[in-house]
Amino acid sequence: MTDVFDPEKRSAVMRRVKGRDTKPEMIVRKLLTGLGARYRLHRKDLPGNPDVVLPGRRLAIFVHGCFWHGHDCARGARVPQQNRDYWLAKVGRNRSRDATNGEALSAARWRVETIWECELKDRAALEARLRALLDATA
Repeated sequence: MTDVFDPEKRSAVMRRVKGRDTKPEMIVRKLLTGLGARYRLHRKDLPGNPDVVLPGRRLAIFVHGCFWHGHDCARGARVPQQNRDYWLAKVGRNRSRDATNGEALSAARWRVETIWECELKDRAALEARLRALLDATA
């Protein structure tokens, strides 16, 4: 499928993608708040700066976009046709970095959870998963 934007416009669009306070992140935070969880955001002293951290429970949550982090779903499996080699390498580096950060957090005795963007489609299931996480780490 051809891109609807010319290369310059596509580059500008991709540059504007945010890395924090994204819509998926805000949805997860709202659900956690509704469940009564107290959390911190983007702790710089932890490997990978987890999106949401529950320090008392030693729980680090990453909210990953399926495309950017190479999730095994329809959206994550899609690779842009332009600069294909660049994007394959980029997503590969992201996945490698995610694994390294997860291992470092686990070694420091943190529980690490990843919530994928596609999981937000079923809010009830996501809320149940978050509730189970909170119950398991209480």
